[in-house]
Amino acid sequence: MMPPTMNRILLVEDHAHMRELVARELQHAGIAADAVGRVSEAEACLAQVRYGALVLDRGLPEGDALSWLRRLRARQVLVPCLLLTARDALHDRVDGLEAGADDYLAKPFERDELVARVRALLRRQQAWVASAPQWAGLSVSPEGARLSCGRSSVNLPPSELQLMLALVRAQGQVVRRSALEAVAWGLTEPVTANALDVAVHRLRRKLDVLGSTVRLVNTKGVGFSLEPSSSVSGPQDERAG
Repeated sequence: MMPPTMNRILLVEDHAHMRELVARELQHAGIAADAVGRVSEAEACLAQVRYGALVLDRGLPEGDALSWLRRLRARQVLVPCLLLTARDALHDRVDGLEAGADDYLAKPFERDELVARVRALLRRQQAWVASAPQWAGLSVSPEGARLSCGRSSVNLPPSELQLMLALVRAQGQVVRRSALEAVAWGLTEPVTANALDVAVHRLRRKLDVLGSTVRLVNTKGVGFSLEPSSSVSGPQDERAG
């Protein structure tokens, strides 16, 4: 079963520099991306993760991306799509929308406009639940990459930011390990077998620094959840590090 749609998009852009630039700009805004350069790589990603949005460059090595987008729509792959293109004629925009794109952004574009349009697509999937999701006294700021409790706050690197967004939005429910690994590192970023456990250890320390009563709990064989300290008990709760 695919990990649930969260704050992660699939970026398909064949130009390596542009791909890295777009992925970095989205990351700075708290939006994680799996970034690939070919349709075959994108298909492999779509088979494993349910994304909140697709950002698609029109010019790909396999040809015009619109033909691939039409095939996706014919297969009922309905992930919202933002089309990136250097073509800005009216008929090009119409062609893109008729092929199944939900929005269109001409190159060159401003970073703020790119982020705003991607967020709009994520809202359609209800992936961007709130600009700063909150639960049990904790608040996560995607744009500021910070975790707050009361007047105290700490910085979160990209992987920890995505983990906390997923955990806070789960509202105390257990999130499976596979889902957490998918939202934190995606499918295109190399990750070691214990990366999640290391990140969880760091997040626990940050919760302690904040003075939060919430604890990050490991339900063995299932995944992790956030729980107020008063409710943490039972043989299946494990504390690592």
